[in-house]
Parts: sequence; structure tokens; C-alpha cells
Amino acid sequence: MLEHLTVETFKSKVFNYTENQEWKFEGDKPCLIDFYADWCQPCKMVAPILEELQKEYDGKLNIYKVNTEEQQELAAVFGIQSIPSLLFVPQDSQPQMAMGALPKETFVKAIADVLKVTK
Repeated sequence: MLEHLTVETFKSKVFNYTENQEWKFEGDKPCLIDFYADWCQPCKMVAPILEELQKEYDGKLNIYKVNTEEQQELAAVFGIQSIPSLLFVPQDSQPQMAMGALPKETFVKAIADVLKVTK
């Protein structure tokens, strides 16, 4: 089961945007954040892929979910306009956003290219 982030857990595990103007990653390993909503069909297609990836990359990266309906502040901070929106957060560089339901191969490539994590 993937961890669902709230404003508080997001600030401690990813980025404390109230204290920092510049990006400063708070986590101990790269992460991928799925901004989704329960009613979103493409989000439902991505969910099992992310569950698989969490198992395959166990201990190498964290995969989090943010429900944009419940966590509207987080959605606003990142300017989420469409879902699913996926934020790839490397350990020591700027995060990158991807939109839409991506196939598993695209996730694997982005995890390697952006997050510098391999299985």
C-alpha cells in the first residue's frame, strides 16, 4: 500500500514550502508523487503500476500519493491542473513533473533518467 501524504507529512518527507523559498528536498531517498483523485479513470489505471514499482524498487525510492480533492493546498502549491500528475523528485536536483497515465516502461525510464535509480 502506498503512503498517502497530507500537508504535514509532505513538508517533513518531501519539501517544506512554508519555510523554504528554494527547493530543498527533505527525504532520504528519491521519490515519485502521484497527484490523483478517486473519480479519475486514468489515475485508476496508474495505481496498480505504482504499486508494482514500489515492490520492484523496494528500499531504493519512495512512491507517495496525494489526493488532490482532500489535499487542495498541495495541489495548489504545485499548480496541478490535470490528473494524474506525477512529480519525480531526485535526491539532489530539481523535481520534474509528468502528466497523464504513463505506461510502466515510461515510469521505469523516468526513474532511471530523472531519479537515477535502477532496479
